[in-house]
Amino acid sequence: MFDSKLLTFISVARLRNYTRTAEILNMTQPAVTQHIKQLEEYYCVQLIKKKGRQIILTEEGEMLLKYAKELEANSLKFQRALINKSAVVKRYDIGATLTIGEFVLPGLLGEHKRLYENIDIILHVYNLEEIIKRLSFGQFDVGIVEGPFDKTRFKYKKLKDDELVLAVSPLSELAKNGEVELADIITGGKLIMREKGSGTRIIFENRLLELGISLEEIKVYMEVGSIGAIKSLVGADLGYTVISREAVRQETEAGTLKIIPIKGVKIIREFNIIYQDDVQNDFIREFIEFLTGKNK
Repeated sequence: MFDSKLLTFISVARLRNYTRTAEILNMTQPAVTQHIKQLEEYYCVQLIKKKGRQIILTEEGEMLLKYAKELEANSLKFQRALINKSAVVKRYDIGATLTIGEFVLPGLLGEHKRLYENIDIILHVYNLEEIIKRLSFGQFDVGIVEGPFDKTRFKYKKLKDDELVLAVSPLSELAKNGEVELADIITGGKLIMREKGSGTRIIFENRLLELGISLEEIKVYMEVGSIGAIKSLVGADLGYTVISREAVRQETEAGTLKIIPIKGVKIIREFNIIYQDDVQNDFIREFIEFLTGKNK
């Protein structure tokens, strides 16, 4: 069982609030204070200090937080591994970013289930930042992501390439053009984008920076966290968007959305399978082989 005092410390460090920590952990506030005091006495250092009403970690507190998070993550992994060891049907948690979770994985996971009936894969769909955080905390066995991540921190395997494209309504004035200038897209006043922290948004902004375009030049008309909602807005000619080709494949084939080339610009990104465990983990190895084999 993960040390309750370390769990209290992690919660205080995340929330920066003793009262809120006590509520979440179902403790009294004096008990929270006592846990922190016991840790400080054990390690003979000050871990937390107050600046006015603000809670701040000391340098030693930041060090402990790093190692405590690793212990917490490993504890969660061990608990899941222990359960799966004796279970007839084994459960694994997969985190995927929105484009992948909605448009790439469903069919693949259905086929995987038909082949491996004794394995339950629970799919969790979040943006890139949340996937990275939850994978780091040991809440996911594998993440499948679009967008940049720290390749020194995780092991990874490329799944496939994807292209970001300009999608417009067939009724849009832009649909009459053979191609569109990038400057017209970012300053045209009708650009609908995913929220900050999403893989699509990060890749698009990074490509602009590579082209020497300041992010301050981007005029985003609307930020929407749902790919389905973005497509509905664009289909109603309420704006246009830069989006995964995978995400609009059905709509472009049906003629409800149209892809317009961006003059002189290609935005290619990778879909990657990322994980922390050693590759000898049977599920991770077999799951990677299954996914990459289907995308050759």
